Amino acid sequence: MERAVARIDFDAIRANCIRLKSELSEGTELCAVVKADGYGHGADGAASAALAGGASRLAVATAGEAEQIGRRYQHIPLLTLGALTAAEVDIVLSAGSEVSVWREGFRAVLADRARAQGRPAKVHLKFDSGMGRLGTTDEAEFLALARACDADPSLEPAGIWTHLATADELDSGFFDEQLDRFEALVATVKAEFPGVLAHAANSAAVYRDRRSHFDMARCGVAIYGLDPFQGDPSEHGLAPALSLRSYVADVKRFPAGASAGYGQQWMAPADTWVGVVPLGYGDGVRRGLSNNAEILVRGRRQPLVGTVSMDNVTIDLGPDTDVEPGDEAVLIGPQGEDAIFAEEVAARLDTINYEVTCAISARVPRRPA
Repeated sequence: MERAVARIDFDAIRANCIRLKSELSEGTELCAVVKADGYGHGADGAASAALAGGASRLAVATAGEAEQIGRRYQHIPLLTLGALTAAEVDIVLSAGSEVSVWREGFRAVLADRARAQGRPAKVHLKFDSGMGRLGTTDEAEFLALARACDADPSLEPAGIWTHLATADELDSGFFDEQLDRFEALVATVKAEFPGVLAHAANSAAVYRDRRSHFDMARCGVAIYGLDPFQGDPSEHGLAPALSLRSYVADVKRFPAGASAGYGQQWMAPADTWVGVVPLGYGDGVRRGLSNNAEILVRGRRQPLVGTVSMDNVTIDLGPDTDVEPGDEAVLIGPQGEDAIFAEEVAARLDTINYEVTCAISARVPRRPA
């Protein structure tokens, strides 16, 4: 028994990658995105499981992540997607990672640091097709940057990429607009640089439109069995990999009118039993779930009542209960014949499933299921 633990089913991650590979166009590589500690699942174990499931590349967002993954998986192509300072460039290049480039000033810094390390840096040029973040929207500027990279012996153009803003919104025509822009650019760039990899698809795009697959798909959320459309993962052949578990630390009799938690945000409407579960927002259980969640105990859903504290939540067990201290409590995952998905928790919080898993804090150990 542990106060709180995230159980990770690495076989599920492997199976999800096999499923995603089956969706991809022939010749399209699967790049497993393991940033943010593998979306809260543990980056190292997630990377290993994804590679076993057919991923041939890995991607992260930060220098620290590149250092961690690059050291462990030196033989696997790694791409750092995010912005980097000059000092972080040294870390990323030392890790053997390929690097995202989107403007001339950073290109010059990267070339300088690559020369200092004595080996060319592989670069993926970022095109802003509509996300409105990193990358130029100007095709001529993009081509000039690509040519500058190619002309510099310290750099090697390896890829061109973009980020899709509405792939998970099936009624959005903006998805097609972005693909049209990027598709035209890919044709122009490949006429001059035929060896570069083009990539645009995230998890949602993989399922939505094969036109987005290009040479590589960068999948994050789906490899962890989280539905990219915020629905039931099984509808897309995905198996959730994470469960969040605790236990009932105490069971207390509450008379009608007794309150639980800070601010007396819940009072017993009648005589009842209340269970105390020893985890809270310090573990990533958001305060927005106060009086707004359910926890599985003995295979039954019990309402979370009162304010979520840093280290405890309380559940209403009803006027009669067989729940005892020591019983397992499941906040995310299956128990008995029922299950609570991250998508359900996300809907209660008006957010997305991978914010839920990323929010599980470092003080919750990740252990194999």
